[in-house]
Amino acid sequence: MTATDPALTALAQGWCALSLLHGRIEAHIERALQAGHDLSVREYSLLDVLSRQHEGEGGHLQMKQVADAVVLSQSATTRLVTRLEDRGLLTRYLCPTDRRGIYTNVTEAGLELLEQARPTNEAALREALDEAARNPELAPLVTAVERLRAPA
Repeated sequence: MTATDPALTALAQGWCALSLLHGRIEAHIERALQAGHDLSVREYSLLDVLSRQHEGEGGHLQMKQVADAVVLSQSATTRLVTRLEDRGLLTRYLCPTDRRGIYTNVTEAGLELLEQARPTNEAALREALDEAARNPELAPLVTAVERLRAPA
């Protein structure tokens, strides 16, 4: 394959369209969450991921798992956790079975903020997808996103 190969060019164009869709959606949600709840998209995502933890076997995520879930490096995730901890939205504690492990939980204030922000996130996502669907280049991607279902 060469750089001018039509298949490579089509693949690159598809990737650019997907990247454009992601960027537009994230920017739209970011503005809505910041304006309504003083939260960034990453902060909202972190609160959402951590709120789904449970007390059962394997119910708490290690920092690497959290970082993977919010698509950040471990160091960026740690800084994000620290910022939310400073705001009283998260707490950290030592793993009871492995003193080297540190777990993070969402506080009551964090859960309350998350529940307040969830409708804003959903509405902003819907608005961004509706706007993108009017663009012929992005419309097929919007359709694909709408057909996706989260794994059970």
